[in-house]
Amino acid sequence: MKEQIEEYKNEKNKSNVQKVFLHAAYLVNLASPEKESRDKSVEGLSKHLAICDVIDADGLIFHVGSGKEMDKELALECVIQELKQVLQNVPGRSTLIIENSAGGGAKLASTAKEIGQIMKGVHSPRLKVCIDTAHAFEAGTIEHYTPKELQVFFDEWEKEVGCEHIVAFHINDSKSPYNSHYDRHENIGEGHIGLDGFKAFAKEKRTHTASWLLEVPGFDNLGPDKKNIDILKKLFK
Repeated sequence: MKEQIEEYKNEKNKSNVQKVFLHAAYLVNLASPEKESRDKSVEGLSKHLAICDVIDADGLIFHVGSGKEMDKELALECVIQELKQVLQNVPGRSTLIIENSAGGGAKLASTAKEIGQIMKGVHSPRLKVCIDTAHAFEAGTIEHYTPKELQVFFDEWEKEVGCEHIVAFHINDSKSPYNSHYDRHENIGEGHIGLDGFKAFAKEKRTHTASWLLEVPGFDNLGPDKKNIDILKKLFK
């Protein structure tokens, strides 16, 4: 294993890759009403974060999960306590990165306010944020990606979280309509956000300090591709 890790680090150093983020399993549910499920989630997230630390990745992006029928405030408190445990389990420099959800199925962390509440409760410099553009649209937190609405959107994140804690963006168009709470991604410019929306997003200066990551189906349905990357690059010209 040590040889594989060293080989990976050597290859990364020789490449043009500047940032590496891992994504936790979607089975993680730190808000579950069932303690056994939360315990397994803490164990899985801890092991994944340890991998992140060993390979010097920039962070582990994850979803906090769904409280289902549980009272939302109680579910949020469960998330806070379980995150404290994960960070205690894995000391080091690696960071946990909360991704905003589309909000379906009682999923938590769909708003800046909820994520801010979690971050304040955990109170750790190792807890950061990733904003998914499709999720924000699907959750109903921004309807039109226009300069005016983006300013309001990021002002809210500044108030509740602090934009300096946003370290990554999942840049995805949405196959689902606004406020649908359905998590369905589309290629850039092919969904309900549209190319003009991403042009405005690129012009918002508060999007320039974090990494942009794609989670799109790809134009050949093989995942993120050069065509989507080229489309994004043109937005800055």
